[in-house]
Amino acid sequence: MEIFILWHSYIDEDGRDHEMMLGVYSTRAKAEQALELLRDKPGFRDYPEGFEIAEGRLDRTSMTEGFIRAWGDEEPENNSGS
Repeated sequence: MEIFILWHSYIDEDGRDHEMMLGVYSTRAKAEQALELLRDKPGFRDYPEGFEIAEGRLDRTSMTEGFIRAWGDEEPENNSGS
């Protein structure tokens, strides 16, 4: 089953990254409706470019190879244990 995840992210005045998962929807249209509902709300209206709708599937594992961690201008750190 395909799902649609509504996210909002922004970088604050101190350079910190903030990410919020706002909802999970059964159709893209429902995710877009939610985005329209939130777009003009306090906080969100200050960062209108921060919205993203990501597609996914239920019962599927992502990032099975691990992940790489980096902050700001740092070189990525490989977390695979090697």
